[in-house]
Amino acid sequence: MSLFLQLAQLGERLEATSSRKSMASLVADYLTGLAPSEIAPAARMIIGRAFPETRGRPLKLSGAAVARVVEGVVETTAAQRQEIAREAVDIGQSVQMLFEQGMREPARQRPLSLEEVWQTFQEIAAAAGPGSRQRKDRLLQSLFQRSCALEAKYLAKLSVGEMRHGVSEGLLLDSIALAAGVPRRLVRRANMLTGDVGQVAGVALQQGGEALERIAVTLGQPIKPMLAQTASSVEEAMMMLRSELALEYKLDGARVQIHRSGQRVWLFSRHLADMTVSLPEVQEEILREVSPQRAILEGEVIAIATDGRPKPFQHLMRRLGRVHEVRALQQQMPVKLYLFDILYADGESWIDRPYRDRVKALQRACGSISLVERLLPSSVRDGEAFLSAARTAGHEGLMAKALGSRYSPGARGRYWLKIKPTITLDLVIVGAEWGYGRRHGWLSNYHLAARDEESGDLFEVGKTFKGLTDREFEEMTELLLKLRVGETQQLVTVRPEVVVEVAFNGVQDSPQYPSGVALRFARIVRLRPDKPAEEADTIQTLRTLQLTGH
Repeated sequence: MSLFLQLAQLGERLEATSSRKSMASLVADYLTGLAPSEIAPAARMIIGRAFPETRGRPLKLSGAAVARVVEGVVETTAAQRQEIAREAVDIGQSVQMLFEQGMREPARQRPLSLEEVWQTFQEIAAAAGPGSRQRKDRLLQSLFQRSCALEAKYLAKLSVGEMRHGVSEGLLLDSIALAAGVPRRLVRRANMLTGDVGQVAGVALQQGGEALERIAVTLGQPIKPMLAQTASSVEEAMMMLRSELALEYKLDGARVQIHRSGQRVWLFSRHLADMTVSLPEVQEEILREVSPQRAILEGEVIAIATDGRPKPFQHLMRRLGRVHEVRALQQQMPVKLYLFDILYADGESWIDRPYRDRVKALQRACGSISLVERLLPSSVRDGEAFLSAARTAGHEGLMAKALGSRYSPGARGRYWLKIKPTITLDLVIVGAEWGYGRRHGWLSNYHLAARDEESGDLFEVGKTFKGLTDREFEEMTELLLKLRVGETQQLVTVRPEVVVEVAFNGVQDSPQYPSGVALRFARIVRLRPDKPAEEADTIQTLRTLQLTGH
């Protein structure tokens, strides 16, 4: 029986190690010392997952929930908690410091085992219905009551899925290969096909390379999707690919991986979560139109208006993940499926086949289901005209795909590129939050505001910590502290004098902000010291952008 403390101690050693090779060796040594039943949960926990990636985040525990439970276990003053919140680099260190400074009752019982922690997390994930929050709190509290400060640190990290010790999924896969004595390519391909590092670790360490090689596509088990890099323009995309390519409309919807086995259909999200129940009309269309009886397809589901035009992604969010009143929502929020790839059909894998061949196979298999609009451009001008048509039709931009590229599950390869025109706004920073992790000690997560052109007042429209270098974070912190007018535990309110140019992916409705609108995926492009707050962009501009599909 392995103790949870051993996993926590591994985390401390990893935090103190900068060499990738040394980290892989530490993880490999730890894995080889586990009992067979402990390998899968331990492998996931090392990178902050309590469950396989395909299950999403079933714990549904926030930092606030963890803090609430910990406050019932330790005895600290408000002043101590505020000081700890300022000093801690992440929630794990915050909880560790609370345990070190607070007195706890009752006294510690027998040590926590790794499997006990895993079992309790399963019970937390299963808690549902009336009283589920209280049950989750009691279960989590039962772990913290038996933990020392170091164990508490890693319980908190696992609860919210943040390890921050430098071990990525890729490094973990290398460690598994080292521990099992098998080629890295086998481990990485098995992970791409299963989406579960725990399962891969278990097979590799207990059964070896031959068993990894036998892992194949399994209907009903999602494959990690191929990802895309970014290009700023059609011309840049064509230069980056330097080969024959196709352009496709980039839709503002939910990417969906579709598995069919006879009369059974599964729908999985980009993050491998099962969303089958939410989209019954998509299931029905697949059964009605797709000719292969066993298939894996990829597509995009978008929300559509009564005139057939696409609606922003936030409208589709009302449908995704819903399990109740789904049929009523079908009428209120209709959706449309577009297909763009095929990975498997009636016993034949298409993953290693060129994109041009996969498209032809998809055309044969899709029946009357719409395919994403596609063009083989002969020039940059052709591509730019196609991009303009995509934007006019209400879509985000384009995808560029090399015709000779194979499908690379789980990889952000250089053969798929997303092209989205960048729009920027000049907004005012009205507050900032103290950062965690690498941003500890800096004001980051800047609160952005736009001006109301009628009243002249500033209203928040989003937050971001993206876009600045470390040096710029330091300089911004120094600048904002000089403008400080108020401060709570985490938030520093500042005089509205700093204007920044902000790029974003869209504008959506927001019940959170009095402005009624919010930016999607905002990121700071540069400071605008030449511009006063009175010349910042307006709420009315954001609403216009929203209406025009930006």
